[in-house]
Amino acid sequence: MSLPLRVMAPLLLGLLVLGGWEWGVRHYAIPPYLLPGPLLIATTLWRDWGTLAPSLLVTMQITFAALFVAATLGLALAILFAQSRVIEMSLYPYAVILQVTPIVAIAPLIIVWADNLWLALLICAWIVAFFPVLSNTTQGLNSVDPNLRDLFRLHRASRWQVLRRLQLPSALPYFLAGLRISGGLSLIGAIVAEFVAGTGGSSSGLASRILEAGYQLQIPRMFAALVMVSGFGILIFGALTLLSHLLLRRWHEGG
Repeated sequence: MSLPLRVMAPLLLGLLVLGGWEWGVRHYAIPPYLLPGPLLIATTLWRDWGTLAPSLLVTMQITFAALFVAATLGLALAILFAQSRVIEMSLYPYAVILQVTPIVAIAPLIIVWADNLWLALLICAWIVAFFPVLSNTTQGLNSVDPNLRDLFRLHRASRWQVLRRLQLPSALPYFLAGLRISGGLSLIGAIVAEFVAGTGGSSSGLASRILEAGYQLQIPRMFAALVMVSGFGILIFGALTLLSHLLLRRWHEGG
């Protein structure tokens, strides 16, 4: 499929949906406190940008920090699992337990236990984003072609050489796939943690702006904040997809 078609097809569909949305709101005279139209949301986003932008920066800081920690620890633990089957069997079940435990259930405890609210939000977002990197990278490290592994053993390659020259390159597509998933999950974790914390003030994130708008029945501002969250999530996914393309395009079919 050509690039212009890949861009124009979803763009035209989006314009049709927004146009139908705006027409429906105007035709049925739906009040803004129930469902604002796209034009009103865009106007509110422009008008309240000075209030929403600082909150977006707070959410961005938590999201990027959580993604960095998740990627670093996930990669490090996956390498450790690849070096020792016993360690993998001992620790991997606890990573699964951490993943399947709802963050909404444990976020209040984390907020109480952590001395710093920003640190508590970071931990919550990291918990959500951590597992995809760990599981995908572990699978990639363990999915090395056995014939290539035997070839390295035949040439008496050290464990470090096998890891650096064979396992890590083979696991790179898996790691990048997990990173794309974790990018969106880190944003979701940050927003959910902010909702649970109920933070307020000028240094709070977008979730607090959404809560405030809901309490005050400023529904257009709520939708404007949601648009910013969605736009930021799309930006993260696009950036990570571009990174994957740049790293894999010369040697891997996934690029």
